[in-house]
Amino acid sequence: MRAEILSVGTELLLGQILDTNAAWLSGRLAELGIDHHWTTAVGDNLGRATEAVERALSRSDLVVCTGGLGPTEDDLTREAIAAAVRETPAVDPALEADLRGWFAARGLGMPERNRKQAWLIPSARALPNPLGTAPGWLVERDGRTIVAMPGVPREMTRMWEREVEPLLRPGTTIRSRTLKLLGIGESALEEAIGDLVGSTAPTVATYAKSDGVHVRITDRDADGPARDARIEGMERSIRERVGRYVWGVDDESLAGLVASSLRAHGWTLATAEGLTGGELARALAEVEPDGWYAGGVIRPGAPGTVLEALISDLPAQVTVVTETADGDGVVRVRTPERDARTAVRYGSPAEGRRRTVLAALDLLRRTVRGEGSDPA
Repeated sequence: MRAEILSVGTELLLGQILDTNAAWLSGRLAELGIDHHWTTAVGDNLGRATEAVERALSRSDLVVCTGGLGPTEDDLTREAIAAAVRETPAVDPALEADLRGWFAARGLGMPERNRKQAWLIPSARALPNPLGTAPGWLVERDGRTIVAMPGVPREMTRMWEREVEPLLRPGTTIRSRTLKLLGIGESALEEAIGDLVGSTAPTVATYAKSDGVHVRITDRDADGPARDARIEGMERSIRERVGRYVWGVDDESLAGLVASSLRAHGWTLATAEGLTGGELARALAEVEPDGWYAGGVIRPGAPGTVLEALISDLPAQVTVVTETADGDGVVRVRTPERDARTAVRYGSPAEGRRRTVLAALDLLRRTVRGEGSDPA
């Protein structure tokens, strides 16, 4: 099977955003054994977008489109596909009802311009998108397949993994397991598990992310237990080599793990931020505070003793302080059972805040759980 990726959006041509979707999809097509011969970017112009779809259909069995599924006049992917296959789009009542329900659940009325997101053509069926308002399209016509997905990466990746890949590999089911690591860089990780990255069943890939480095283990098989056994075996092999750096899996977050550990101990937390300027509190706020977070203070540039004094009256058994000392970021954690600290080196204030927030969350997680940490 020959495939072409068609990325739609003038912002791509202007260099305003990078086409990370095409790079990600290229890897997924390779994993499926599908020959990816072309990647095309086209702007928000109906004539040129239609021409791009027609050209792709003339030379490819599978055309994968991303972007251009929004509700505005310059979102033209549906129109381009319809024109290329000579079909007329119309509002699908069931899709329209789903869209109106999506807005109603948020206490909003649906703008009429969003009705175009409920369009279908006769040869298309909708691909569900629970993360947004833009359903995808799967078009099958004259032995060719067109997949149209949103340009928002998290919406696109979910749609591809849950809706599209199983259709391209009938009878198989796909499962992924993601290990999340801190304290090791991507290159060092690749060295430690380099031979495992060459595996084909399951596949293993590393990614640098905002919360550390991720290792994704993916396998597919009609035999679910056999697939799961291979994934679990690979996870054990990876943990044997770098398990001390693994802080979470799949959808777990550092803030969520901190909150779970505090609840288990019956402790509350207070934060005092000098270096991180409130970004630690914001990260913690991603989890419902429901009694485990007593509050915090922000005093940029203040030394740790001042910061600790500012939260001394808060009803908290656990405290975390972020400050700058001797040019490094410093995190101090105190629980009823132990004290711990760690230093963070950085090159710029923005990098210092980001890295210190991660270090604070990880040190909190380890200290509350009683795991190894730097001595106070």
